[in-house]
Amino acid sequence: MPTEILMPALSPTMEEGTLAKWLVKEGDTVASGDLLAEIETDKATMEFEAVDEGVVGKILVAEGSEGVKVNTPIAVLLEEGESADDIGETSAPKADASSSAAPAEASEATEPAEGHGRGATDASPAPAASTGSDGKRIFASPLARRIASQKGLDLSDIKGSGPHGRIVKADVENAESKPADKPAASAPTASAAAPSGSSSDAIAKMYQGRDYEEVKLDGMRKTIAARLTEAKQTVPHFYLRRDIKLDALLEFRGTLNGQLADRGVKLSVNDFIIKACALALQAVPEANAVWAGDKVLKLTPSDVAVAVAIEGGLFTPVLQDAHQKSLSTLSAEMKDLASRARDRKLAPHEYQGGSFAISNLGMFGIDNFDAVINPPHGAILAVGAGVKKPIVGKDGELTAATVMSVTLSVDHRVIDGALGAQLLNAIVENLENPLAMLA
Repeated sequence: MPTEILMPALSPTMEEGTLAKWLVKEGDTVASGDLLAEIETDKATMEFEAVDEGVVGKILVAEGSEGVKVNTPIAVLLEEGESADDIGETSAPKADASSSAAPAEASEATEPAEGHGRGATDASPAPAASTGSDGKRIFASPLARRIASQKGLDLSDIKGSGPHGRIVKADVENAESKPADKPAASAPTASAAAPSGSSSDAIAKMYQGRDYEEVKLDGMRKTIAARLTEAKQTVPHFYLRRDIKLDALLEFRGTLNGQLADRGVKLSVNDFIIKACALALQAVPEANAVWAGDKVLKLTPSDVAVAVAIEGGLFTPVLQDAHQKSLSTLSAEMKDLASRARDRKLAPHEYQGGSFAISNLGMFGIDNFDAVINPPHGAILAVGAGVKKPIVGKDGELTAATVMSVTLSVDHRVIDGALGAQLLNAIVENLENPLAMLA
């Protein structure tokens, strides 16, 4: 029977997306791994691959459609021997749940298809295609697979009554059941994580008669709001502050850039900060850790995330094994990640993970600020601008120096005060003695 292709969850936080572009048309034959469409998630524009082979029988959602919910049917795939006549009316996209209640006995054709749309929050996904004891693939509808999983039934023990022996809903419901495992609780959605307060209508009434523009929240802004609210409500932050003298680093950077000019390399102060933090995590390995609910995970490599501002939000691409890379390599990699972040072309593995983050607002003239930890990271370094200030020299004389203020926000569940101080001291030591970072 025809298989529905569902709107996939292409990131852990995705609840809906925009079907930016179809890469196939009705009648095209596709195989597993072929590109079907470009989909804009809450974080990036990503390509969506087919997981089954067949013929694109019908496209249900036009390209350019916004707010397509995860697990909504977007197309229908026909198997060998099937035609467009086999596509029933139930293949049309389901209406939004807020507009009308769904029937208690939903049609099989409207249930999630296997292998698509993982990450839905309101329905347990159908299990992946299975095989019997003889190694042959078991053909079953997605709804039948989900019901069998919930009832704890083995599909290989059920005889299918559908086309070509396919197991359908009725076959599973008529089979003898046994207690099913209790389904895991679904992760909170962005709306569930949002803070409670006055409704949007109530707030809008406060500004009746005043000129304003209503800005619709996109997926990225909703995700940022939910995650940062969660972070401030659940992560016990504490803050450590230091001033860093940058004169030696600025002189060293000028020398290196002069020598690297022929190679087209220009190192920024941020490149040195990334390297300094990566080496500090190696020098204080107990602080290279993340909170994992009921345990702490201590990382071996220094995977450092760096906040990149983009239109409408931000990304935190991760530089993996930053402690092992040269300054020029870090610089080139950071430029590439930042460029693709601004175009929303990063893959999830490029902005997930890491144990530590850097947020640098110094380039905007900000002297100092406190950054919010990005869970599950153990800490984030907020970096201010380098400013010429009077200081007291080693011999007690009054002199001038370029001073940069930094604040280390720390998750107290992962890092205690003394350990956080050791980490920040190691960062300061690396930046005030940049030659040692090359040793």
